[in-house]
Amino acid sequence: MHAALFAFLWFGIHWQSQQPIAVEAEVWSPDIKEAAPPAPEPTPVPQPTPEPKPEPVVQETAPPKVLPPPLPDPEIALEKEKKRKEQERKDQARQEELEKQQKLQKEQAEEERKDKLKADAEQKAAKDKAAAQEKLKQDAAKKLEADAAKKKQAADSAAETKRRSDELKRMMGQAVGNGAANSTGTSAQSQGPRGDPGYGQKVGAKIKSNIIFNVPEGLAGNPDVQFDVQLLPDGSVASVRLKKSSGVSGFDEAVKRAIEKSAPYPKDNKTGAVPSGFTGIHRPKDQ
Repeated sequence: MHAALFAFLWFGIHWQSQQPIAVEAEVWSPDIKEAAPPAPEPTPVPQPTPEPKPEPVVQETAPPKVLPPPLPDPEIALEKEKKRKEQERKDQARQEELEKQQKLQKEQAEEERKDKLKADAEQKAAKDKAAAQEKLKQDAAKKLEADAAKKKQAADSAAETKRRSDELKRMMGQAVGNGAANSTGTSAQSQGPRGDPGYGQKVGAKIKSNIIFNVPEGLAGNPDVQFDVQLLPDGSVASVRLKKSSGVSGFDEAVKRAIEKSAPYPKDNKTGAVPSGFTGIHRPKDQ
């Protein structure tokens, strides 16, 4: 139908637009006549205005129908929520179990560390105890060796003293008794009736000048120390033997050193010879 309408319109417009065919002819007459006026120009035939072509009708497409989202099934939603909560509970339980295991591992590591420290301390204590016992044994052995050395030295000294005494007796050609001289200077007793009464004071003063000792504060009394001293003919000391201790070991040692330092001892002015020996008596507070 549309096609027929379109063909009819096209045909009508085309037919009206064709120009008519014009024919011109000249006619001559022997009579002079005025020229005929020129023919008027033909009036242009107005062209019909073409009608606009109808635009094809476009059928409007109906918009797609928007369907509302389907409502969730309550049973399915409840099941999903139940599964979600169950998964959360499992995750929480798994996390709690992991934290519990980590705590147990830390506690076990701490216990192992304490046990190791305790074992190290016990091992160190055992080593220290063994070392202390070994030191005690070594000290005891050293003390025994020192005692043995002292005994041997004392025996050797006694033997040497006896030898020198025997040699002195042989040289003097007589048996020499042990004379005594009180070296404190408070009283004097020479060797026999021929000795110089002032010899003991002279020897005591010499020894006293060589005693170096600080008397301790609070020393009770004034205890004396006594040494038996054997001399050689040249005035040197043959032996020094502790006869009586003052109870103050430092003072005893100081007196002994002073006796040895005071050698050689002088001759007795009256007899012209060095006494064979004397007993030195000294007190700490008399120095």
